[in-house]
Amino acid sequence: MSARRIAVIGAGGFAREVRWLIQDLDESGASLDFAGFVVSDVDRLGETDSRDDVVGDYSWLSVNENAIDGAAIGIGTPSARLRVAQEVRDRLPGIEFPALIHPTVTMHRASATIEQGVVVCAGTIATVNVVLREFCMVNLACTLGHESEIGAGSVLNPTVNISGGVRIGRQVLVGTGSQVLQNLDIGDGAVVGAGAVVNRDVPAGQTVVGVPARPLTKT
Repeated sequence: MSARRIAVIGAGGFAREVRWLIQDLDESGASLDFAGFVVSDVDRLGETDSRDDVVGDYSWLSVNENAIDGAAIGIGTPSARLRVAQEVRDRLPGIEFPALIHPTVTMHRASATIEQGVVVCAGTIATVNVVLREFCMVNLACTLGHESEIGAGSVLNPTVNISGGVRIGRQVLVGTGSQVLQNLDIGDGAVVGAGAVVNRDVPAGQTVVGVPARPLTKT
């Protein structure tokens, strides 16, 4: 059986990590193949983007619809993940967004809920009854406790620790090395700063920083 060809949307650093994830999944027997990076506008590529591996813009998807089997969102910004997924769907209504879970991830998959477009990176450990909503991303070496839920489009940066019963809303950013203690709610669009320790609920749209985490005050 031929490998499923997956186009990665984006061309920056996280897109390269998704490419690596696809390659490692293929080597583990998942039969996946990287089809190239696709961006919204090739004229806006930056210095850190992987120019040599960019195959085109969204119009390339339409022209090559029969040559790819799915897409993955290689963008680490919560506010962009759901928007870009919809832009791609508008071009190709039937396109598949497979969940990509690195072979080194430890997870109780029998009790997990894993929706389309989910990306879980190397070294993550998730326990039981974990819920991963569509297009959320869990970066390197995170831990997810029992009955935790990561909302649609939300991003956990590397080494985040999410305790049991935590509910993270849509398009939330949880910064590198932060911790969210048990049975807390993080509202839609909230931001948890790097290294923060969250010991109380965070309202929608609020940014919290520090140990313990407190709302960020503007000066």
